[in-house]
Amino acid sequence: MSISRSLAEWLDHIQAQHPSAIELGLDRVRAVAAAMRLECPARQVITVGGTNGKGSTVAFIESIGRAGGWKVGAYTSPHLLRYNERVRIDGVDADDVALVEGFEAVEAARGDTPLTYFEYGTLAALWLFQRAGLDLAVLEIGLGGRLDAVNIVDPDVAVITTVDIDHTDWLGTDREAIGKEKAGIARAWTPLVLGEVTAPSSVLAHAYAIGAGVIQLGNDFFHEPAEDGQWRWREVGTELLLHAPLLDAPVQRANAATAVAALRALPEELPASAFVRGIAQARVRGRLQRFERDGIEVRVDVAHNPQAARELAAFLDGNPMQTVAVYAALADKDSAGVVQALEGRIARWYLAGLEAGTSRGQDAQALAARLADTGAAAGARFASVGEALSAALEKASAGQRVLVFGSFHTAAEALAILGSAP
Repeated sequence: MSISRSLAEWLDHIQAQHPSAIELGLDRVRAVAAAMRLECPARQVITVGGTNGKGSTVAFIESIGRAGGWKVGAYTSPHLLRYNERVRIDGVDADDVALVEGFEAVEAARGDTPLTYFEYGTLAALWLFQRAGLDLAVLEIGLGGRLDAVNIVDPDVAVITTVDIDHTDWLGTDREAIGKEKAGIARAWTPLVLGEVTAPSSVLAHAYAIGAGVIQLGNDFFHEPAEDGQWRWREVGTELLLHAPLLDAPVQRANAATAVAALRALPEELPASAFVRGIAQARVRGRLQRFERDGIEVRVDVAHNPQAARELAAFLDGNPMQTVAVYAALADKDSAGVVQALEGRIARWYLAGLEAGTSRGQDAQALAARLADTGAAAGARFASVGEALSAALEKASAGQRVLVFGSFHTAAEALAILGSAP
């Protein structure tokens, strides 16, 4: 079929339709959703919010559901290499024609209502899912929770992976304030799965106030090591013996355990074999993704805040190898906190500029200035991630590791050079 605009042209168009990249609130998106007659994107819905671990948890839920024979749609953000990555149906990225049809449906319904880039994308994804006859839709919250566009959907199960300090201009400056915003995805008398042992009291207070059924890691479900490199998921009366996830980092077992708890909270049951196969098969780009170049291990990770950096540190501690880091970060992130979380684990720093494709970027000199009180401030400086990666690989030797991290933009630039296959 012919289309009036290409996908690239549509993305440029929707980028220009709202003066702000972020404008939290549900009134606009609800009005357009009503005009589009969006009701429910699937027979069952899980929404996934949190500070870190959302994308991995979505990937585990999606993989397990598909292993159980369900038709699953997954909506995630941001993308790494292509916008199409944000919308998957049955494990396949939406093609350009489908996305354009979705954007055309949004445009026809919105009238004079201004929508942000993310709101356009969310409505288009929901429209595509509603037409696909899905057994399960897994929807990742973009920012916060209470006022995020995805929160127009009432889920059968809501998930909050972790709560930590990030997006402070929008969500608050401490875990309690941020937790209150993220708890807004919970629904009355509906399961709320919490993927960390020490959830903020604001999350629990909101859940109890509305009657959401809290299912919490370390209290209602557990994960623990088992023999032969396997691990055990358990709750009262049930145990599952599972293979280690393909995704590296110790935290991925907690993400997988949270995914299991979310699926088991749904009204419809999956066989134990679906959990075994789904966790073993789940993959997602840019989460400690491994490459090798001339005997040098290269790892690419989207970690962009101190909590994520602490998980990187745990991985490095568990997998000792001399490591150098290529680091590029957005200007509104706690770069010093990220570097401090990795203190003593990085032999050399390569700081890179991150200006192309985002208004929130900064050059290497500005990044170094933000790191003035850390050991990374003296690191070599490069205009781009590609130049920094090339320099790091040139100086590294076989048996050493190059870690490239700092943001989705950083990971995307590295993957464009290294290759994107997980």
